[in-house]
Order: sequence, then C-alpha cells, then structure tokens
Amino acid sequence: MKIEKFVTGIISTNCYVVSNEETKEAVIVDPAACPPSILNYIKEEELKVTAILLTHGHFDHTMGIGGFLEKFPVPVYVHEKEEDTLKDPALNLSGIYTAGFTFSDVTYIRDNQVLSLAGYDFLVLHTPGHTPGGVCYYVEKEKVLFSGDTLFQGSVGRTDFPNSSMSDLVRGIREKIFTLPDDVKVYPGHMGETMIGYEREHNPFV
Repeated sequence: MKIEKFVTGIISTNCYVVSNEETKEAVIVDPAACPPSILNYIKEEELKVTAILLTHGHFDHTMGIGGFLEKFPVPVYVHEKEEDTLKDPALNLSGIYTAGFTFSDVTYIRDNQVLSLAGYDFLVLHTPGHTPGGVCYYVEKEKVLFSGDTLFQGSVGRTDFPNSSMSDLVRGIREKIFTLPDDVKVYPGHMGETMIGYEREHNPFV
C-alpha cells in the first residue's frame, strides 16, 4: 500500500491517495479540494481511481468531490448518519466559510462494514462525536487507520459544532480505536501522522 498525502482546502485538510502498487488501483480519502497537484500525481502514477471515502461530511473534507467525479465517475462512501450533514450547509459548516455546499450522490455505509477496494479491506469503524456519522477506516493487513477528525496527533476532533458530542467521541476512541494494536499508524484529517500506542499512552483528551 502506498499512501500519498496532500494538504488541501482552506483549512489545510489531509487528503490521501491510497494506491495498490501492483494493480495501480487507488482510492481517495477526504477530498477537500481537487487541485492539479493531486490530478497530476494520479496521472503520473497511472492510477485507476475506484472510490472516494469520506470520514465525515464537513465541507473541508468534501468540497473536492465534484472535481474528482468529473474525472473519475466512482462511488462515494459515507456513513448513513451523515446524510443530514452533507445536505445542510449549516451542518457541514460550508455556509460559514463559503457560499454553501451540499452533496447527496453517495453510497451509505454502516459500522463494521468491510469495503473491498483496490485490493484492500477497509473496515468501517463508526466513531461519532465530531459528527453523528463520523468514521475511521481500518486496513488491518497494512496496520493503517484513516481517522478523519476523530483522532489527531495529541488531540481529538472538535465537538463545539452542531450535533457534536465529546462524550460520544471519547467513547468511540476508547472502544473502537484504542483497542487496535500499538503499531497501527494513524493518518488523521489534519496535522501529522501518529501511532495508536503513542496516543493511547499520551493523548490528554482521552
């Protein structure tokens, strides 16, 4: 598995292009924007994009969807409890920072569902709190977790937004994330990468 990070959008969101170096298939995680740098990378690496994965529906993780779908007409996956977030500019916060953004052409997923994409199994871990339908994607074979805005390096996602809950967030991290092996590498929605073992030992919010 090759993971390439691009920091995009107006709030410096981590967008990941996750590819299989043998098959050249790839998925895009949290497309905040659709800049030439990502499109050029996909072209240069000769990747075939097969899906877009959303960790949640906030605008800073979704506003690049349209640009990618113009180039790659692939399914967009998001947890079923993010329907309202995606369809409401007040809930996805786009009404604050932009003229407003909504999106509805998605495939809804559930907790513990496995998405077999690009030769890998992405296990959906529902971790509400930042948003009602926030999820992390765990690839056990590669010991990799895409945590979105659930877990950061030394921090956690904000819970002062509509429909957020700190108690739900902490519970999800403790029950779903901190039960993973210490050596699982965490790729968050903002800031740098970290490890499960380090966060279990040092994260002051959990």
